[in-house]
Parts: sequence; structure tokens; C-alpha cells
Amino acid sequence: MRKPWVVGVALAAVLLGACGDPSSEPSAGPPAVPEASATTHQRPAASPGTAPSGKASSEASSPGATSSSGTGSGKPPTVLYLGDSLAMENQEVLGRELRGGLRARYTSAPYSGTTLCDYLEGSAERSLVPAADKAAALVRSLRPDYVVLQFWGNAWGYTPCMDGITYDAARERYLERYAADARRLTEQIAAAGAARPPRVVWVLQGPDPITPDRVRRVNALYEERAAASGGLLADGGKAVSPAGARYTWSQYLPCNAYERAHPEYCTQRDRDRTALHRDDDYLHFCLAPTTSTPKPCPVRSPGILRMAREITRVVGEHARSR
Repeated sequence: MRKPWVVGVALAAVLLGACGDPSSEPSAGPPAVPEASATTHQRPAASPGTAPSGKASSEASSPGATSSSGTGSGKPPTVLYLGDSLAMENQEVLGRELRGGLRARYTSAPYSGTTLCDYLEGSAERSLVPAADKAAALVRSLRPDYVVLQFWGNAWGYTPCMDGITYDAARERYLERYAADARRLTEQIAAAGAARPPRVVWVLQGPDPITPDRVRRVNALYEERAAASGGLLADGGKAVSPAGARYTWSQYLPCNAYERAHPEYCTQRDRDRTALHRDDDYLHFCLAPTTSTPKPCPVRSPGILRMAREITRVVGEHARSR
């Protein structure tokens, strides 16, 4: 049974205070700065729906490929996926969708607890992302066609490169800094791509149950940056929002057509609704308990699949139009 809202809000405040970094201790800070690259390279699967080599996630073997077609030119796109804990938990499912639907070559390098400035070159000493996995460094080495960025918008002071700027204490300063970092990041990605810069795909975020206006304004920054730099928008947040209520948070939504056709994703079939969040975690979409070591989600989770399918749809439509 769903816990009373007042209790949920209090718990959510603690979880959100951890900057979306899954932890067995909700009050814990972010993970230690990694000493080496944690980039995960995932080559195209031999056939749609095949799990990445060495992966044991039950998500990897579940249905979900959006299409079996490739790009308009016949050349599979190369996709790089960067982000925070939401990207950390999503990365295997997105890889499966991109490989199965687009035959994409896929690399993911998310780090829990991060924000945009962590992926900027020049921030290595005050960053949760090592130099080898900065956005520009990966673009130079991988030459991707698309760089997908999924960031909730760390607003709670756990990311050193934010210089202590938090949304609660200084909202306008936080948004100004976030916009500046978004501009710098797209500029660094474009420069690293040289004559063939990748297309940046900004993933719009889902509702924030504590400060609803924050996500609305962060998404607006993504929209402005995409318009200014020729980027794309993937509204993953809309896929996990109630119809007609884009910024209203909900733990459950009606099952969609895909979930009804694949009942394992319709978690409460008798009520025709599916769970997006656990009772004890109002931010993440993985239906498994969080752990002290950030990792991809190990169980089928409808919210994760909904977002991954939307990202894949946007990349696929653009790739086929080239």
C-alpha cells in the first residue's frame, strides 16, 4: 500500500538530497571520485534483443526493441550516453533499445551524483568524472554521431564543481550557472567533434515531487540550449508523467499499449496501471532497492523502459532523416 504523502515527501527530501545517487544509506553523500575510467563500451548485438556481453541484468533479456530498421543511410549510428544516477540505472536498457532498434554502436559513461560541470574538461580536480571520461575526451576517441545527455540537475551541493551553488539557497544563481555549464559543455563537444561534431540529445526530465518548478526550469534550459546549438530533445520525462499533467509527479500510471502487450511491464494488471517508482524512492525509476554501489538497474522497470524507448525514437527518427 502506498505510504501517506506527508511521509513520502519527507523521505523524498532525503533521497533527493543525495543528488540522485543510489545509496543504501539515504543520507550518504556522493560516491568517491573515481580513480580510473568506468566507461562501458557496448558493441552492436548479433540480433535484436540480445544482451550485452557479460551482462546478467534481467532487463537485458526482456522484450523492448522499438524497431528492426537501421538509419536512412544504412549506417548504424554511434551513440554516447552520459549522465547521472538516472543514466546509471538506465544505461543497459537504453543500450538494448538502441542496438535492437537501430543496430547502434553504443557507449555509456554515466556517474551517479554528477551534473553538467562534472563532464567539462578543466574540472578534473573538482569532479566526480575522471579526465578520460569527460565528454570532449570521449567524443575525440569515439567519434559518436549522437551524445545523449541525461541529467536531473544536481541541486544539493554534493558536486564539487558546482562551487556550493544550490537550488534551495540561490535559485537564480543555480539556474544561471547551470545554463552556462550547458553552453560550455555543448561547445566542448562540438569542438571535440572537429569537422563532424555529434548531435547532442538533451533528455528532458520527469516531475520533481519536492520542487516541481525546478525541473520545469531545468528542462527549459535544455530546450534553449538545443535550439541555440542545433541539438535534439527527447522528452523522456513526458513518458513518465500523467497525460495532460506534464509536471505532476505520480508513482503509478496507466499501462500503455506496449506494457499491455508485454504484461511483465504492467505491474498491476488487475488495475491496468504500472509502477514507476518504489515506495521508498521518489526519484529513481529502478524498481529494485538502491545499493551503496551505483549500478545499472537489475530488474524490469517500466519507467526506465519508457524513457529509453523515447530516446531511441528520437535518435532513430533523426538518423533516418539524414
